[in-house]
Amino acid sequence: MNSFRYFSLMARVVVIVALLLGADTTWARRGLQFRKKLIENGIGLTPQMGWNSWNHFHCNIEEKLIRETADAMVSTGLAALGYEYINLDDCWAELDRNSQGNFVPKASTFPSGIKALADYVHSKGLKLGIYSDAGTQTCSKKMPGSLGFEEKDAKTFASWGIDYLKYDNCNDNGKSPKERYPVMANALLNSGRSIFFSLCEWGVEDPATWAKSIGNSWRTTGDISDNWDSMTSRADLNDKWAAYAGPGGWNDPDMLEVGNGGMTTEEYRSHFSIWALMKAPLLIGCDIRSMDKVTVELLSNQEVIAVNQDKLGVQGKKIKDGDLQVWAGRLSQNRVVVALWNRGSSEATITAYWSDIGLNSTTIVDARDLWAHSTQKSVTGKISASVIAHDCKMYVLSPN
Repeated sequence: MNSFRYFSLMARVVVIVALLLGADTTWARRGLQFRKKLIENGIGLTPQMGWNSWNHFHCNIEEKLIRETADAMVSTGLAALGYEYINLDDCWAELDRNSQGNFVPKASTFPSGIKALADYVHSKGLKLGIYSDAGTQTCSKKMPGSLGFEEKDAKTFASWGIDYLKYDNCNDNGKSPKERYPVMANALLNSGRSIFFSLCEWGVEDPATWAKSIGNSWRTTGDISDNWDSMTSRADLNDKWAAYAGPGGWNDPDMLEVGNGGMTTEEYRSHFSIWALMKAPLLIGCDIRSMDKVTVELLSNQEVIAVNQDKLGVQGKKIKDGDLQVWAGRLSQNRVVVALWNRGSSEATITAYWSDIGLNSTTIVDARDLWAHSTQKSVTGKISASVIAHDCKMYVLSPN
């Protein structure tokens, strides 16, 4: 189905279901309006790609770092591969608003202001993202949140040339995310600028079931940490909601940790592979100004990126659980992506049978190994490989 037709159909389904369940009709109609605008502007037709400051730098951000990161995104070739957003996270603003109630960029770290920074990022062919919170303060408590200031803040972001908003969930005054997040969605709709809306609700109220009517991605998990247990648990939590993802709205198991040093190369390869297969946002979380060769190679794998950005927009799923896992999903042109993921402690052979991954048992495929960049011709019935501990093999199966 054409992505735009899919959008239109899903928008109507969301509203009909909301009405049948007795939801507020104004909210439902606003959801439809928001979805229509997304259709018109083509925002988020594939998962977002870019960089975010939090995982590596936390609150230690300033404009020179952001400018250098934009420069590095281009010079490393990552921008040409589709990584387009340079996203500020928490701590970019002063603790207090000005006398007009507006955000004030932190003078000590962003003396030129956010608009000048956006202009610089745009001059590199990239887009600038910013951070706020659906509460009275952000999670750091070092800057104000947007609760009660949604219209004002959305217009401010638009006037600065902001392209992306990550919207967190701290200090909420006891209000449900279902009350707070639609207000910002509507404010963005009225801001006069197309802004990607990333809900960072942490999966508290199952946002996959309602957030597609108002946003482009929604966190399904708590924050990721740079270790194996954190990464694997977020993959598992995100997998539960696979059926809800699609063009314009994506499940988000949090940002990439690749290159931050807490995992092995094999674990980072698994991390990147499974995020790509799950159609998760590919938001780099390391310092791209100083990446080593291995990190660049992992993040620059065009064949894996192509799986993530496939126009069909189907989130791959876990097919076989346990230590020796199989994950798979449909791609455009009748292809299938398969990951053989060894979550055990020793090398083992993993097999994906056609019957498990939605192929007819008689189908003959060419199996493209996305990490070895090699092709097995005329494969039938199954795909098998020996996979070392914590590593992942990834294939695209193309029926002959």
